[in-house]
Amino acid sequence: MASELIKHVSDASFEGDVLQSSIPVLVDYWAEWCGPCKMIAPILDEVSVAYEGKVQIAKMNVDENRDIPAKFGIRGIPTLMMFKNGQLAATKVGAMSKSQLTAFIDQHLA
Repeated sequence: MASELIKHVSDASFEGDVLQSSIPVLVDYWAEWCGPCKMIAPILDEVSVAYEGKVQIAKMNVDENRDIPAKFGIRGIPTLMMFKNGQLAATKVGAMSKSQLTAFIDQHLA
């Protein structure tokens, strides 16, 4: 069950939802057919609750949105990108465990 705290962003909404966000945004680039993307989805749901108000979790379907993934050079999915103050702060490619994901987020919240 997807958390209502996760925002689905598109090429059109990316600037407002991610780059102009007042809090850091973790963007998950994914696709329906991607096995590891499905594996990480419930972890992102849990993390969206744990970090509510501190980090916005966002998902972007790379099959439906081509411009932003191309702009950031997304080659493999899942790719997770942390944006702070409108800037790309960090990138991780591949599925992660919950502890790896929270460590990645914590590292960029400090």
